[in-house]
Parts: sequence; structure tokens; C-alpha cells
Amino acid sequence: MNGELIWVLVLLAGCVAMFVANRPRADVVALLVLILLPLSGVITVPEALAGFSDPNVLLIAALFVIGAGLVRTGVSHHVGDWLIRKAGKSEKRLLVLLMLSVSALGAFMSSTGVVAVFIPVVLSITRHLRISPSRLMMPLSFAGLISGMLTLVATAPNMVVDSTLKHAGRPGFSFFSFTPIGLVVLAMGIGYMLVARRWLGGKTEATQKTGRRGLTHLIQEYHLETHGRRLRILPGSPLDGHQLKAVSMRADYGCNVVAVDRKTGFRRQLFNPGANMVLQAGDILLVDVSAAEALEKMEADLKLQSQPLSGHYFMQHSREVGMAEVLVPPESALIGKSIIQATFRRKYGLTVVGLRRSGKALQGSVLDEKLKLGDVILVVGPWTSIRKLQSQVQDFIVLSLPADVEEVAPAASQAFYAVLCLAIMVTLMVTGLVPNVLAAFIACLLMGAFGCVTMDTAYKSIHWQSLVLIVGMMPFARALEITGGVDLAVQGLSQLTGGAGPRVLIGSLFVLTAGIGLFISNTATAVLMAPIALSMASHLGLSPYPFAMTVAIAASCSFMTPVSSPVNTLVLGPGQYRFGDFVKVGVPFTLLVLLVTVLLVPLLFPLKGS
Repeated sequence: MNGELIWVLVLLAGCVAMFVANRPRADVVALLVLILLPLSGVITVPEALAGFSDPNVLLIAALFVIGAGLVRTGVSHHVGDWLIRKAGKSEKRLLVLLMLSVSALGAFMSSTGVVAVFIPVVLSITRHLRISPSRLMMPLSFAGLISGMLTLVATAPNMVVDSTLKHAGRPGFSFFSFTPIGLVVLAMGIGYMLVARRWLGGKTEATQKTGRRGLTHLIQEYHLETHGRRLRILPGSPLDGHQLKAVSMRADYGCNVVAVDRKTGFRRQLFNPGANMVLQAGDILLVDVSAAEALEKMEADLKLQSQPLSGHYFMQHSREVGMAEVLVPPESALIGKSIIQATFRRKYGLTVVGLRRSGKALQGSVLDEKLKLGDVILVVGPWTSIRKLQSQVQDFIVLSLPADVEEVAPAASQAFYAVLCLAIMVTLMVTGLVPNVLAAFIACLLMGAFGCVTMDTAYKSIHWQSLVLIVGMMPFARALEITGGVDLAVQGLSQLTGGAGPRVLIGSLFVLTAGIGLFISNTATAVLMAPIALSMASHLGLSPYPFAMTVAIAASCSFMTPVSSPVNTLVLGPGQYRFGDFVKVGVPFTLLVLLVTVLLVPLLFPLKGS
């Protein structure tokens, strides 16, 4: 063992220790590696910085932008809504559906890409269900890694091993050669995560660190749980064909129209109800009304039909309709005026539905209340109108917006184009017409052209900490190769397993491959280990296929640390994990995969074959 190898191993051990201690930040540790390895002369500066031009790193950056486009257009929220609808309130069912969905997509496209796209989906789901993101982020990454074991094209190590077989004059694997083992590992992984999720954080999400309340809190504080109604305009209604201002719904029934749900083409769309808006039969009015008697009279007089309302108030429309609290400051022109006189709807396109005075919400109709200094008004309406309020500082002060504003899709009308861009990217990746990184770049440009993302949101969406961490750890692969660290590990394996049976050799090969994969990329691991596996098989007079399959599966078993795979690195921040979380969850599961490999590979790929 030479001095340079000792230095690399000491530096590697130091990095692992800092990762475990979580001091300093992981990306800072990666930057230290980029500095120390070339300064020590083990590798050159271009070799240390080569990761910044690595196609996979650029691919990950592009996929962050794709994910942002899906969020801004509301596509990710719709996927989350579908998962929630199918799972109900069952976290177990949600976990199963999530892992199945991610694995199915990852079997045909980049697992890193799938995980990057699903991160905002999972964050949206956890906010909706009020559970900790840590309980779903690691199952997400595990499903992404397992998807690499399902098909030949699912991950680069599979294709590396297949190419090695062909170069050795052997037929390669078929497209679904990996599927039987992958399905077993997937089923085992789902069952394992149903148990292991208990080690990943509390069941309910901690109080939001920002201190911001959500719409649910505002609805409860202002006693609006029973005020929301959805009323369909029936044919022959006095409202049909008339402007909204023609009927005095506020004066006659104490009713405020918050929004109008109208069918346009093949979908329904919410509109802000201006006074001159012409209503139509079939429109659904979202109204705020406090008196049940007035509601019954209004339905009879105006020929309105009550429609189901999911959840309290208008939570089912929370991505279009929002709320905000407005404070009446000193010297405001609103002081002494009633809500009606303040003409909030005419000026700002918003409806006042609540009033809090001296810290207590007033109940019943507040339309005739004279405003006083320090009053807090609750307004409801389109999120776009609420955001515009923040620029109005003369007569009131907008308090912090509800946390739900983060789930608003500012480019919801471009959802079709976002899906189209994603489909184009997936098609290009699956068919191999262009390299994956170019497919992602094409999708990014199309996202920008269609208005799914802006330049500012594109740059802000990239998680630079994850990229720096990935790039910073890449030089270890080159350093270990140059200093003979990999060769030393292989020689140790040969000496350790001398004279052992084939299954022991397969198990040892798995352990060595997975171990090397902790420190270098899974693709590099496969490149190094595939020729060794075939040489071992040839030396023993056994079929090369079980050994090649073992290398491919072990290379995908990057479950044990957050830096062993970009998939894990991506969820490290959103899941708020520590290095040790991956160790305590990933090590037992890797041992289970080892057991499955030793048992199933010789059965599916006979050792005595040609």
C-alpha cells in the first residue's frame, strides 16, 4: 500500500466522519475534497473538476428545471391529488402507490429523473396530509434505485454489464432479464419500507418553521366551516343571462359570491365574479353565506341547486381561491367605513368574509361593521388578486400569506404543454434518439418557450447543494483507481474466497461491488467489476451470467449512504435526513437484497450453463 493510497483512504474516512457528524454541511465537505485531492498531487485540477462537465450532473440540473415546470403548471399537484384520492387517508396505501408509480416509470427512464420529478409531488402530498416529508422521501429514493433492477435500460450499470458480455463474445441480457429479480426486490422493498418508515421521523409534520398558518387555520379561527356553499344555476333562473349586479344577493340574502365555476370546453374553470359578469345556466356559484334560512330562501327564489362541497369552506379549490388577512393601520382611510363602503370587491376583486377585533373573530355578517384601528379583515378571492394586495400600502397592511400559497400553480394554463415537454423528453430517452442530457435540455427549452417556467424560476429551482455534493465526491473514483485502491480490494476478495463455493463467490462479489459503490458512482463500479466478474466465472468454469447479473444488481444497491447515488442525494435536503438515517435504513435492506441475489440468481441463471 503506497503513501498516496493511504492519503486517499484517510481523506475518504474523514469525509465519512464529517458526513456522519453532519458538520460541516455536506456540500462544504465536497468542496474540501475538490481542493485537497489536487493540492496533494493525487489527481490533476482538470480531473478534480471534471464532474462539472459530467453529462449526468448536467442532466440532474436540467431535471430540477423540468420538475419546476411541472410544479408551476400544477401537474405535480394533480399527480399528488391522484395518489391521495387512491390512497385516501392511509399512509400505508400512499407509500405502496408511490413506490409502485416511481418504479414503473423508472424502469423505462432515468431513475434520477423520476425522483427529481416526484420530489415536488411528495412535498405537496405531505403538506396536504400534514405528515413529515421524511416518511416518504426515502421510500421515494429506494423505489428509484429498485427501478434500476427492473429492465435492461433502467440504469447505466445494467447496460455496462450487458456490453461487457457482448465484448466477451457472449449474447447479452434480454430487455426483461432483470425483471424477475427486480420484482421480488420491489415487493420486499415495499414491505420493508412499511416497517422502516417508523425510523424516519414523526407521524405528523412539525409545526411549520416559518410560523405561517394555512387556510385550514384561518377557516377555523373565523368560524367559516359552515359558510361555504356551491350552488348551480338551473335553467330558468333569474340569474341566467343577467349580470351579477342585477341581483342584490348581498343585500337581500347576506350572500357573497366568491367565485364562479364555469365549464369552458372540456374542463371547468374558476372565474373572478365581477359586477358586470353575465351568469349562465350551469354555472356553479361559490358563495359565502352565514344564515341557513337566507340560503334556503335564496335557493328557492333564484332557482339554485346545492352541490357537494368537499372539505370545509372552499378547500377543494385552494389552488385557485385563497385567503389573506389585512390589517387596518393608523390614519387609514378605511377607518370609520363599513365593509360595504370599503368596496373591496370593486377595487381589488376580493370579498371580505371575516373580521377580527381585539384578537377575537366576530361571528355572523360583518358587512355593516364600521372598521376600527387594528381590525384585521379576512379576504377571499383569486390568489393573483391577493398577491396584488401586497403592493397596496396606503389603507391597509397585508399580513403574511397562508402557507397554501406555495402550492399555487402560477402557470396552470400551461399544464398541457408541461406534460407534452415531459413526454417528449421520456420518448427521446427511451428510444435513445439523443443522449439523455440533450433530451432533458430540449425539454427545458420547450418548457421556457411555452411559458411553463421563467428564466428566474429555472435557475432558482436547481438545488445547487446537491450538485456540488455529487461533483465533489466524483474525484474519489479517479483517485482510488490511480492509487490502486480498487485493485487492492479485488485481490483481497480473491484471497478471501479461495476455494469457496459458487454461492459464496456470488455473495462476496455482491459485497465488494456494493462496497465500492459507496465511494464511486454505480456506473464506474460496474465498469470496474464487470470484467472481474467474467474473469472469475471463466477461471471457475462457470456461466458468466449469474456473476454479471450479481454485479448489475449490487451496483444498483446504493441504499446505504446519501452520497452513494444521486438519487439519495436528491432527497437528502427535502427529507431533512442525516447521514446516519441512510445507514440505519439502507444497510439492513442491502443485506436483504444480498440474500435474494444469492438465492435467486443461481436459480434464474444456472451456474453450469455455457
